[in-house]
Amino acid sequence: MLELHNGPLSVNTILASWYDHICDKNYGAFIPFVGIVRDEDGIEGLSFDIYEPILNSWFNTWQEKAREQNAYLLMAHSRGDVPNHTSSYIAAVVSPKRKVALKMINDFVEDFKANAPIWKYDLVEGKRVYAKERSHVLSGSGLLKADA
Repeated sequence: MLELHNGPLSVNTILASWYDHICDKNYGAFIPFVGIVRDEDGIEGLSFDIYEPILNSWFNTWQEKAREQNAYLLMAHSRGDVPNHTSSYIAAVVSPKRKVALKMINDFVEDFKANAPIWKYDLVEGKRVYAKERSHVLSGSGLLKADA
């Protein structure tokens, strides 16, 4: 299950909804990860742009990996502005056995950081500033140059 939300995520609502969705499916482990925007380097928050077709494909590939281990993935991410001390990213793995879920949540979050087609901007004085130094190059992508 992949959810995209405008603005900060309502962590309690999303996690409760996911738990209600999976609690009677005979899974033994529900391992969530909640990403929280930190107040650092003078930013007021973060802002996100998402390329949904590639994100859906990336997520579906991971969902297939999960199915191979009798597990299931859930993910929510923000579009637009997310102030400091609120959440922009929640992921969870459910599986019959905890070891599968614990390993998969780590691998999933690390791959998300490296390969998901989500562009991050710092919010500084009410403006979006591309966070180039904290961004990763996606295979096959590039930036258009204004002077090209």
